[in-house]
Amino acid sequence: MKKTKLSIGALLISGTLLFSSCIGSFALWHKVLDWNQGLGNKFVNELVFLACNIVPIYPIAGLIDVVVLNSIEFWTGSNPASANVGEVKKVKGENGDYLVKTLEDGYTISKEDQSMNLKYNEENNTWNVEYNGESTKLLKMNNDGTADLFLPNGNTMNVTLDAQGMMAARQVVMNSSFFAAR
Repeated sequence: MKKTKLSIGALLISGTLLFSSCIGSFALWHKVLDWNQGLGNKFVNELVFLACNIVPIYPIAGLIDVVVLNSIEFWTGSNPASANVGEVKKVKGENGDYLVKTLEDGYTISKEDQSMNLKYNEENNTWNVEYNGESTKLLKMNNDGTADLFLPNGNTMNVTLDAQGMMAARQVVMNSSFFAAR
């Protein structure tokens, strides 16, 4: 009897490891949350939390995590949002090794003699990819609780910063062969 319970317990514990999902750590969203929790007492934290949802700072951080950072974390095993400025990580990819350097306003990804930058433009509220001297918009955050995705075919897709909008954005991104192509 005792042996059977032990076997069942071991099976259940090993099953939790086998059936865990890879949804990412949401490091950027947690950085915003940690910043908010460090501001003061619970009343200040609640007011800032509400303001960050109205202005949509939390939804924007969540969208960036879902579309960009958690995808990078899934394929590389580490989330760039948890890196320090100037830190360089070697990432093993399907086509060889890549170097990812954290910048103040984004990331530089390089392989051999080629590199590209993912940069946040605070003035325009956009994430851009820079390659061979050309900059292409990837994502623009709007002040109305939505974001514009710039698609490879030249169209723009407006998504809401909620679960439905993020699911629609993920479907479009995953169905595009090269999101930043023009």
